[in-house]
Amino acid sequence: MPPLSIADLAALVFFIFAWTSYHLSIERGRGAEPGLNRMMNDYRRRWMQEMSERDSRIVDSAIMGSLQNGTAFFASTSLIAIGAGATLLRTTDDVVRIFSEVSLGLVPDRGLFELKVIGLLVIFGYAFFKFAWAYRLFNYTAILIGATPARINPDAEERARMVRRAGAMNIVAGTHFTRGQRAFFFALAYLGWFLGPWTFLGATAAVLLVMRRRQFHSDARRALEEADKTPA
Repeated sequence: MPPLSIADLAALVFFIFAWTSYHLSIERGRGAEPGLNRMMNDYRRRWMQEMSERDSRIVDSAIMGSLQNGTAFFASTSLIAIGAGATLLRTTDDVVRIFSEVSLGLVPDRGLFELKVIGLLVIFGYAFFKFAWAYRLFNYTAILIGATPARINPDAEERARMVRRAGAMNIVAGTHFTRGQRAFFFALAYLGWFLGPWTFLGATAAVLLVMRRRQFHSDARRALEEADKTPA
């Protein structure tokens, strides 16, 4: 393994810390103001409740199909990114030569460059597994929707149990999908490392700020908040 400079090591540690802390604050934090994801989880539960009251569930099937198609798209994109990274790993000598010819003062060490590419492959591999699992979980959610008793069923308790199961499965599927997208966003920050540790550090901070803003201060979150306000 090639030795990392203090700047490279510091930027990498900050990247891992930023990703981990954001993950914990969004998924396990219990702050006074919930993030956009947690607010949408309430609507996932409500969706399943409304689904159980409908005689025809065509609209629910259409929504599930849309969610699965979107997840499949990102899973396919992850595989393409993995293939591109593998190709980049095979052409390390060409890339090093190109960087050395560009007048930017960036002449990467061959071993360090390969290490960076391997890290990028790990990120996209993680994203693929998350998207693939989310696709499967959305499939399970569709099955649970189909297994939910109709409104005319006299066993209201069983119907309520199925609603809770479908809602919980829907939330888990959405959580894994979100983790895959999060990996994509942090992969953009990781690309900054190819331009140097300080660019890596700045890109990580920028991605972290943008993602936190979308969770707690975005127009989408305000849309949910304003809908809950009582009109004057």
